[in-house]
Amino acid sequence: MKKIYAIIPVLALLAACSGAPAFSVTVTGAQEDASYFVFDLLSGESIAGEIADGDVVTITGKAAKDAILTLKQGEVPIPAVFFNDGKPVTVTLPGGEVDGSELNKKLSAYNIDINNVNNQYKELMEEFDALSPAEQEASIEQFQERAELLGGVYATKLNAIRDENPDNLIPAAFANVISQNMEDPDEFFNADTPWAKHPYTLKVKERIDEYKAKMDAAEAAKKDAIGKQFTDLEEPDQNGKMHKLSEYAGKGNWVFVDFWASWCGPCRNEMPNVVAAYKKYHPKGLEIVGLSFDSDKDAWVKAIKELDMPWIHLSDLKGWQTVASEVYNIRSIPASLLIDPQGVIVARDLRGDALGAKLAEIFD
Repeated sequence: MKKIYAIIPVLALLAACSGAPAFSVTVTGAQEDASYFVFDLLSGESIAGEIADGDVVTITGKAAKDAILTLKQGEVPIPAVFFNDGKPVTVTLPGGEVDGSELNKKLSAYNIDINNVNNQYKELMEEFDALSPAEQEASIEQFQERAELLGGVYATKLNAIRDENPDNLIPAAFANVISQNMEDPDEFFNADTPWAKHPYTLKVKERIDEYKAKMDAAEAAKKDAIGKQFTDLEEPDQNGKMHKLSEYAGKGNWVFVDFWASWCGPCRNEMPNVVAAYKKYHPKGLEIVGLSFDSDKDAWVKAIKELDMPWIHLSDLKGWQTVASEVYNIRSIPASLLIDPQGVIVARDLRGDALGAKLAEIFD
């Protein structure tokens, strides 16, 4: 969720050869000499592009009928989305407002509304991240309340998009977020509506089904791991020195392996509990090994200092492709393992009071 490739994807070539509808997108407020691309959400690729020769640039090409298209400046997404319904489109920057057919104007209004809520949430998180650890701890309930209110507004607006458009394609453009905000996503995908049959909606359903299968497999692997010997892995610390998990686990101490990332809000919220556990039980034989899902070293190192985490930290800086995710089937964070002195995994995903209770049972 995005690379731009110089080679036009096969789907786009087939569309061009099969008499697919042409599109014309005029971008106003463009940056001179910048490259602008039309991006197909279904194929996940750029299908046409132009370099701006002033503050207006027009991009033409072909795409499937009713394809959901958006724009990028270089590799930076532009907040605009529209259907290829055969009518010219104008996108005004920087806001990304779309003018064109009545369907695309209505879609644009919804998109801008949703983006405004997303931006408010982003600003809220930036405000929280700018606080010191002590200030975050003191104000976390207040921020959670504000975040929940925004979440309620977001859900209400998504429901409105779905409920107000039973006879057109607009909800298809929001298929990913609408379905994820429903208690039963199948109600969205199985609806007898035009948008439920759109190729992008079907693609989103396919991706969600694949994700569910992976999550189910990960949960099964977690349950299967209890009572088994830990699997070793190797990653570098903040200074680039390689360490194996076996340097700490199976050496006679209890080891809590913490899977986290600097960008993960729930991980940061949980960290005071982990720090308290370490301070209380490290003198009695508890070790902690932090395995990060970060890709930005500076953000990783900064978070370790800010959150006062005095244990060993390892990361290959590959994000979700980290070896830790592959070895232990981690599909969401925070996550954790508790390994006994003989190297056997005795618990997974202990958090909050559950972590404290388990450690008290062992050490107190």
